[in-house]
Amino acid sequence: MGDIRIIGGQWKRSKLPVPDLPGLRPTPDRIRETLFNWLGQTLTGWRVLDAFAGSGGLGFEAASRDAAEVVLIEREAALVDGLRESQRRLKATNLTIHRANALNWMTACAARFDLIFLDPPFADDLFERALAAAVPLLAEGGLIYLESPHEIAPPAGFTAWRQGRAGAVHYQLLRREDNPAP
Repeated sequence: MGDIRIIGGQWKRSKLPVPDLPGLRPTPDRIRETLFNWLGQTLTGWRVLDAFAGSGGLGFEAASRDAAEVVLIEREAALVDGLRESQRRLKATNLTIHRANALNWMTACAARFDLIFLDPPFADDLFERALAAAVPLLAEGGLIYLESPHEIAPPAGFTAWRQGRAGAVHYQLLRREDNPAP
């Protein structure tokens, strides 16, 4: 088992465990740092969804930066247990963790989010389906962050506002075409 560190906010330098599970690929520090430079260092008042939470790096990073509410969705029991243990250890009261299939959960959800993280397992090829499920959950002015092994075309009405590549990971921040840049 390894770990990753939260890079900013109230839990800066806190470790999150990363179990050695097939397909688990936490977002590297370098990409998280770039992403949160794009978003701004604080997410005060934001509602955030981490739909394929895995190790929880993205969701805990958002919670550490004062997001009002962060919802983590993960289907693997061992990962959910680890997320809940990290939540207890950090006393992360702005986090809610659900053990569920992210696509099913998003389809049934009525809530709206300012930021949605989509980092599905690369081998499952869920990128377009995850985007389709996330779009109705996006609040006005909201953003979707997507990680994939290659560039994915944004859904209709969206543009890749910021994007990059690090090793085998392509990452992009999507916004509605009529949204001004934050």
